[in-house]
Amino acid sequence: MPDKDKNKIKIKIDSEVGELEAVILHKPGSEIENMTPENAKRALYSDILNKNVANVEYEQFSGVLQKVTNVFFVEKLLIDILENKSTKNSLIDKIFENCKYKELRNILIEKDPKQLASLLIEGVPLPKDSLTNYLSEDYFALQPLHNFFYMRDSASAINNNVLINRMANNVRIRESFIMEAIFENHKRFITNTINPELSRSFSDDLTMEGGDILVARKDILLIGMGTRTTSQAIDYIAKKIDSRESVKHIIVQELPHSPESFIHLDMVFTLLDVDKCMIYKPVILRTNKFYTIHITVSNGKIKSIKHKDNIIEALKDLKMDLKPILCGGKHEHNQIREQWHSGANFFAFAPGKIIGYERNSHTIEALDKEGFEVMSAKDVINEKSNIKKTKKVLVTIHGSELLRGGGGARCMTMPIRRKKID
Repeated sequence: MPDKDKNKIKIKIDSEVGELEAVILHKPGSEIENMTPENAKRALYSDILNKNVANVEYEQFSGVLQKVTNVFFVEKLLIDILENKSTKNSLIDKIFENCKYKELRNILIEKDPKQLASLLIEGVPLPKDSLTNYLSEDYFALQPLHNFFYMRDSASAINNNVLINRMANNVRIRESFIMEAIFENHKRFITNTINPELSRSFSDDLTMEGGDILVARKDILLIGMGTRTTSQAIDYIAKKIDSRESVKHIIVQELPHSPESFIHLDMVFTLLDVDKCMIYKPVILRTNKFYTIHITVSNGKIKSIKHKDNIIEALKDLKMDLKPILCGGKHEHNQIREQWHSGANFFAFAPGKIIGYERNSHTIEALDKEGFEVMSAKDVINEKSNIKKTKKVLVTIHGSELLRGGGGARCMTMPIRRKKID
């Protein structure tokens, strides 16, 4: 690390594809099994997950990243900061501001950091110690964080800052509380956090999630506007992440509100290399169906707002020329099927080196034709394949269980430092 103290990491994300130097992950735990078909919809799932199967798949995913970069796991980071009594009390107080079972606070405050970290993520069953609680339909007094392994959404590193995202659904708000506490208090990280809830212009309409926020270049953000990220949030980002922090352009892509596979921009558009991207063609390139808007920012003020034909053309005008590769290949039937299974959701750990689900065969074929050498995660982990010697590579992971939650490889990562791209 370029920082003087090698034990500290200065947050720096000024691209989607620069060589990855540090990333935060969360291995799915008991929280994903603390769900039934009856409450799956409230947990933002359309199906329930099997922890054992999900963990086997996740070990492939995290195992590959541990081969190429510095990996932090969020539960360990949380345990670290909970060792500080003041931090522990502050986080618990924030969580219980809007929790209807206030008596639970006194139970949690007595737990040691490891126990507390587990409970804050996996949830706390409602004690049946009163008639009111006995009659309650709630099974949990503190809901499990079923979606936390999709690390991308709760906070976004943009250049040297971390934006604490205000999640669109209450069931996920605690994820942002935890990430803010980590970035504010963990001794390993150097950054500045930006929290929209502290803004004088804050309103309930202001919500954003990291799956909608892509750092295309140091001066360019791509932001999806749909069910999870609102126009009010984009206005806030435009004014807060201004040109003094190098961001001068925001390309806004309107997203469909249904089906659920379109919840974030990175479900229809991800960057693969300095000159290539993966797209879901019906949303990104279908003329006049969904708005693409170019916002120019200067010193915290919006200077201009213009319509563009699509993201590809908007970026080309800014001298960022990308060749789109089609999720699902050439046929729309395959595009629809594979987008549903996160076929456009890739994560780049270096320029031209990406990871994604192996089940999307037509997408993989399209990448193979563009020169990406396909390797299995198993072979990379066992060192049968060498990703360091390959210029362009797609590492494939099993994805029958993980994607039931509605996300792919980019969704499961929060990169916090990348190398600069020339």
